Amino acid sequence: MLCFIYKSSKKEHLYLYIDKKDDFSKVPEALFIRFGKIEFVMELELTPERRLAREDAEKVMAALKDKGFFVQLPPVTLPMPLKIQ
Repeated sequence: MLCFIYKSSKKEHLYLYIDKKDDFSKVPEALFIRFGKIEFVMELELTPERRLAREDAEKVMAALKDKGFFVQLPPVTLPMPLKIQ
């Protein structure tokens, strides 16, 4: 399954995967607005065996098939624990 990946100008590590290049018609407007200006990153062939850095390829493929898009959220960073002496 071919997908097209775009990154957000507003939030680092926020990515949008869509099933058709430059076709954002299936992306909800509220979500699209939160991305700010988007920048094309790459075209990628997804297979169930494909390893992705932060997502499960089958999960991405299912979302693309069902909704036409998938959002990869930035990793969660937890605050450093306080050192109590």
